[in-house]
Amino acid sequence: MRVESAEGIAFDIDVPVAVIGAGAAGLVAALAAHEAGAEVLVIERDPVPRGSTALSAGLVPAPGTRWQREAGLEDSPELFSADIMAKAKNEPDPALVARLAGSVGPALEWLSHRHGLPFSVITDFRYPGHSANRMHGLPSRSGEELVDRLARAVEAAGIPILCDATVDTIYTEGDAIRGLGLVRPDGSRERVACRALVLACNGYGGNKALVAQHVPELAGALYFGHEGNQGDALLWGEALGAATRHLSGHQGHGSVAHPHGILITWATVTEGGFQVNAEGRRFSNESKGYSEQAAEVLRQPDGLAVTVFDERIAGIARQFEDFRRAESAGAIVAADTIAELATRLHMPEAALAGTLDEVEALKREGRRDEFGRSFAGVPALEPPYRAVRVTGALFHTQGGLVVDRDARVLTQSGAPIPNLFAAGGAACGVSGTGPGGYLSGNGLLAAVALGRIAGQAAGAMAMA
Repeated sequence: MRVESAEGIAFDIDVPVAVIGAGAAGLVAALAAHEAGAEVLVIERDPVPRGSTALSAGLVPAPGTRWQREAGLEDSPELFSADIMAKAKNEPDPALVARLAGSVGPALEWLSHRHGLPFSVITDFRYPGHSANRMHGLPSRSGEELVDRLARAVEAAGIPILCDATVDTIYTEGDAIRGLGLVRPDGSRERVACRALVLACNGYGGNKALVAQHVPELAGALYFGHEGNQGDALLWGEALGAATRHLSGHQGHGSVAHPHGILITWATVTEGGFQVNAEGRRFSNESKGYSEQAAEVLRQPDGLAVTVFDERIAGIARQFEDFRRAESAGAIVAADTIAELATRLHMPEAALAGTLDEVEALKREGRRDEFGRSFAGVPALEPPYRAVRVTGALFHTQGGLVVDRDARVLTQSGAPIPNLFAAGGAACGVSGTGPGGYLSGNGLLAAVALGRIAGQAAGAMAMA
């Protein structure tokens, strides 16, 4: 990744707004910039728009939406902000938290009203740390559907997406961005001039050296993000003198089916399930959150665990396309008795049965366990039982370039780089410095809310 002077450079084309990355952040930014009246070009290194969005469950947390009101759910940006700050132990920038919490609901309603995305709110379970049911998703509850629908909206708006094009150079003129250079698979090069640039190329989860530097505890973990997330935005930003923050922040996940590599919804835990290691014993407080659970799982023998739940919970989980795929792939083990389940999992029957008895006693008595998990009000598991073998994984990084309330990238002195914007994983998010600060949905919160903010500001600047 290079930053070079634009002096003497002949550009092949000139566009008002260029967006690097065609995941949720980039596509939302493109729609917003186009709505502001600017011509936009989206540049994507893959053959089709995918990004880490396609690997997610596609759920966006948003407070005070019409879908919540229709379901009789009480929520507000203030309550959402408080949840974000509490989960991240007050590490995030309160102003950015408030900005995103207040912007994401209107962004979803705009995507629904203007671009036909059929969101709905999940009402049958709540993710850890959220004080209200505020997760919104599309019918399949998959990130693939989210990015596909956004890509279709971009195409319907007449915004070109240049795929199979890898940006490797940013050209500057003084303190401002003048354009970018890209390379095609055949080695040919093109240079694109722009008046505003949006970095929407996520973080550095796919860059093993940067992960080892900033998140050493997950250096050897399965990476469940997009391999194209090589830290381009971070490296360009640092070369431009941009400020960075919370580079150790990340989202892990303690529930990726092994060896199938399919994300298993955390509802398997929050609705009354639990995790055991190969010895049939629990090892942590699973209710803290799926992000911090990744490292807990990886500390177990062979870096594996088993999530135990039942058919009632499986029924809830089947609203997610990923879970249905996991069932079709044979990742979900079914058994009528604990003895049968232990046999199928090659696990000590006495230990697994004893663990289940302990958990169910805690549920009946409404007590906390030795790890601090409260089982008050948690439904009992009933046969037939279900289980899935899982591993821990790194999904995406949460630290990045520091931005202001208009998604402008700031220098180390706090001044904005004149025409450079960042959204999604390219920007420092609202999860603080470690995995425990990640509140479910923070990744797509920054992608959708900050993507729209960046696009609006970049479009307005380009048309000024």
